[in-house]
Amino acid sequence: MLNATIDSFAWGSLRPRDDGNIKIESVDLGLCLEFKAQDEMRLDGQLDLVKAALSRLEAKNSHGFDIFLKSDAPPGSGLGSSSALMVALVGLVKELKNLPFTDYETAQVAYAIEREDLGILGGLQDQYASTFGGFNFIEFSKDRVIVNPLRISPDILNELEHNLLLCFTGTTRRSDRIIEDQIRRFEEGNPEALNALSQQKQLAVDMKNALLRRRLDDFGDLLHNAWQAKRRMSSKISNPLIDELYEVARKHGALGGKITGAGGGGYMLFYCGFECKHKVADAMRKLGASPVDFAFEAHGLQTWRIHESGTGR
Repeated sequence: MLNATIDSFAWGSLRPRDDGNIKIESVDLGLCLEFKAQDEMRLDGQLDLVKAALSRLEAKNSHGFDIFLKSDAPPGSGLGSSSALMVALVGLVKELKNLPFTDYETAQVAYAIEREDLGILGGLQDQYASTFGGFNFIEFSKDRVIVNPLRISPDILNELEHNLLLCFTGTTRRSDRIIEDQIRRFEEGNPEALNALSQQKQLAVDMKNALLRRRLDDFGDLLHNAWQAKRRMSSKISNPLIDELYEVARKHGALGGKITGAGGGGYMLFYCGFECKHKVADAMRKLGASPVDFAFEAHGLQTWRIHESGTGR
């Protein structure tokens, strides 16, 4: 899998306290929960990501703490915001308890909390991308994950940023239903879905090679092929709005593009020649989509401590 991180972040802070209370506040969800450190944290649909992380990592202590969370991207956007938030939570507890996690262990713990403890369908890519950051070619096998950082020259990164257009479609979606349909098709041995998956794997390799060989127009064409293959994995990945946005973007000069994440809504990414990027952006606005500025981000998970008024964070 070929992956890159952008400057859309999940933020968190953990502030120790000494009264035995725990407070969790999420800006994005408008929720604030408070309970005693010794209370049981029930998974009841309210900030379950946080509760599951605290439980697995045995983070509750007798002194208590405050957790504050904020994400730049909304849930269901296809930008991996939920997994990025989970990685941030693991990072907070890692810092609190001085846990000697490697990046691989951090990503794997975040994956286990989401997929095993909470039963949220999905893969491993978002947790590893958020933890490591930067451009990576990630290889997944049955018993291990290998993250290969890509050494892409600064001029190619600059050209990519200038030529790529990120647009919010105006709708979010629940990715688990789309993933559930893909899993069903794979388990049934659907020839079209299996062939599309195989093609996606090869295209990821081809796109990596195009970047490393500085062939950006080839990269744009391969992005188009990858989207055609992705659409065949499930009928739920695209919809009439996404199809129209893609067709119009191509008519105005985009070489290729794709929906981010599982599909069904969220953000679309297009590769355009810089001279026609503004035309594609204008066409997207007329259809109700919103172009969004972004830059690539080289760093993954970062944690730090500060001390103020005798307390640590």
